[in-house]
Amino acid sequence: MRASRNWRRLVVAVASTFVCLSSQSFQMEAYAADTPLISSMAQAGSAKIALAAAPPWAFILPSGEAQGYMVDVTGELMKALGVAKLQPVATTWDAMIPGLQAKQFDFIPAGLNITAARCQVVAFSAPISVHQDGLYLAPGNPKGLTGYDSVAKSADVKLAVLAGSSQEAYALRRGVKADQLIRVPDIQAGIAAVKGDRAAAFALGQFSVSNPAQRGVELVVDKDAPLQGIGIAFRKEDAPSRDAINAQLMLLKSSGRLQELYEKKYGFPNWDRLKPANSATDVEPGCT
Repeated sequence: MRASRNWRRLVVAVASTFVCLSSQSFQMEAYAADTPLISSMAQAGSAKIALAAAPPWAFILPSGEAQGYMVDVTGELMKALGVAKLQPVATTWDAMIPGLQAKQFDFIPAGLNITAARCQVVAFSAPISVHQDGLYLAPGNPKGLTGYDSVAKSADVKLAVLAGSSQEAYALRRGVKADQLIRVPDIQAGIAAVKGDRAAAFALGQFSVSNPAQRGVELVVDKDAPLQGIGIAFRKEDAPSRDAINAQLMLLKSSGRLQELYEKKYGFPNWDRLKPANSATDVEPGCT
């Protein structure tokens, strides 16, 4: 008799869990269906996304296929919302937000840092990665640079930055002079500037160059630089789509899948700092 009662309790518990999960799934589908951007992408069968050459975050193969950490995460989020595939559009960093506003693509999962200035014009998802900036230098660090402040104190030092990047803006705020900056279109050009002695260092996120030693440079993390987050950028009017993405992102995080991609596949070592960041405001107060 006792076994029978326990069995009935188990059946009821399983059924209740199923109903709860089904209800959550239904609510998510209804939420997504009420989101104009996601609905239109689902009908088209693809999402048009802006990317630049920024491995390991995102890049486009010669075949036209998009790859990278941001692409993997975004692809899983989109499939959960009924969007089958990603259609990459190659662009430069400084053209991404203007192109988004001109509706040349649907959103940007390229690896943009969440900044106060960008939050004025776009709606960011919760962080998908967090990091500090670093300097990529010639082996041995011949100038003895430790971060932006050391560059600012040496007027003869040139610093390469991606044109339109958060590193460019932050370097100027830290006192680096405009004529010290060498603006480059992509990561390859920044590394080439250092290796060709046109710049003493290249400022970028600490995980933005895979295997720096193999590329002929050395990384020094700027320990005084603030923690930054990378998110997916949407037009302000598409904030409901951003909210649907955030809801799916929280499910990806709670299931352990996001950690699997972050730590195991791409080898980023600071999951403990990403885990509690559940909205853009967690890395940039005031972002909405």
